[in-house]
Amino acid sequence: MPLQTPRAAAPSPVLATAAAAPDAAAAYFAARLAFHTDVADVHTARAAGATDVVVVDSRSTGAWDQGHVPGAVHLPAARIPQDAGELLDPAVPVVVYCWGPGCDGATRAALAPARLGHRVKEMLGGIEYWIREGYEVETRQGRERRPADPLTAPVADPLTASLGAGGCGC
Repeated sequence: MPLQTPRAAAPSPVLATAAAAPDAAAAYFAARLAFHTDVADVHTARAAGATDVVVVDSRSTGAWDQGHVPGAVHLPAARIPQDAGELLDPAVPVVVYCWGPGCDGATRAALAPARLGHRVKEMLGGIEYWIREGYEVETRQGRERRPADPLTAPVADPLTASLGAGGCGC
């Protein structure tokens, strides 16, 4: 039986394109956080009474009436160029959201105030993840809260009825 030369293992699909150098990765992730926030951070800030950002719902009136982040400003994306000057203070950063992660509406809506000189972040997950994480929404009929989706929000330990400090830990 002939000796076989060991073959080098094929790279995994994960590393088919090499991982970035640590300094490039740090710069990328820092920049990404400058452009995005998530629903948990927005909820935490609002629950603490933070007034350092204004939250803008960029969806249609019908969608707004179905449910929106309490205290958000309704400014449909198509109206931002005309109405932002009246509704948004250029000194206050804007957090924009739309339906959810399958929608570029928030990205388009974030572009408009940025072009007008506002600092802007996009709320990842949109109203879909706001609702799926069990946060209260304001509707035409009043406020409501749906149960959290256990696939997107931490579930309380049945023995302690606690999520523990920090919820999901991120």
